[in-house]
Amino acid sequence: MSAVSDTIVSNIRAASRHLVRGLGFLDKTIAGTDLSASSVHAILEIGLTPGLTARELGERLKLEKSTVSRMLKGLDKRGALIVKAVESDGRSQALHLSNEGHLLFSEIDAFGDDQVRRALSVLDDPSPVAVAEALTAYSEALMPKTTEQLMATDNTIVEGYQTGMIGDIAALHARTHGPIIGMGPTFESVVSAAMAEFMTRIENTTNNSWSLLDGSKVIGSISIDGEDLKGNIAHLRWFILSEKLRGRGWGRVLLHKALNHCDHHGFDEIHLWTLKGLDAARTLYEKNGFELADEYAGDQWGKAVTEQKFVRKRP
Repeated sequence: MSAVSDTIVSNIRAASRHLVRGLGFLDKTIAGTDLSASSVHAILEIGLTPGLTARELGERLKLEKSTVSRMLKGLDKRGALIVKAVESDGRSQALHLSNEGHLLFSEIDAFGDDQVRRALSVLDDPSPVAVAEALTAYSEALMPKTTEQLMATDNTIVEGYQTGMIGDIAALHARTHGPIIGMGPTFESVVSAAMAEFMTRIENTTNNSWSLLDGSKVIGSISIDGEDLKGNIAHLRWFILSEKLRGRGWGRVLLHKALNHCDHHGFDEIHLWTLKGLDAARTLYEKNGFELADEYAGDQWGKAVTEQKFVRKRP
């Protein structure tokens, strides 16, 4: 990527601020409606893609689950939505627009079209085509990579047991958590033994593991043990990424694989145990519905540390 001058960066940021103001996103309501910006975007997304689930809508709008829930309750209260059970998964609900919702969609769509046409009508240079192409490229560059785009890289996600994964994953855990729990063989040995036991039953229906490979080496992984906790509770285990993968969205991709597996099999809860101080992991857990359920001192790893238990209840 070529270097970009400070002036260009400053100009683009100024234009972005003006764009936000010009489109009305700083107003309490937008697009000629009495709705918030998030509700307007929800109407548009559901209208353009009927059958979206609440989770899919939240991912598109980059909103937390609780925010999406409150927003959808408001739209449902005004009669804008029709909620149907997903045929392939009775636990999920598909979102559709009602007649009232379609009227709102038409009004918002017409308002947006008018905004664009009025702005483009005063342009001589650059051309409307150039504006459309530049805005499309810029908006795509701003967005985090989708799961599909991530999967198109040289790394590959695979399911189930992989040759060498017990050693690879145990080593990743030891190197990552060693500074917290202390270096030495105890932690790595415990991880290896537990994984070795799990891998003998990984083919059982409710169990699975997802790994990122670099060639044949496992450099990131997550597992769901659907048997050891009983009571229709899934156990999320051995969630780890190598240093070079962190901050690039791979943790989110792996976690969603595990959560989708649990929801598909109808687990009432998912439990996980982790160490206090792993703030990035905690943020990811909480964004995906996990809540801190317990915190206590433990020494099973050879050194006294503060352990945390997180629980996610089925949506």
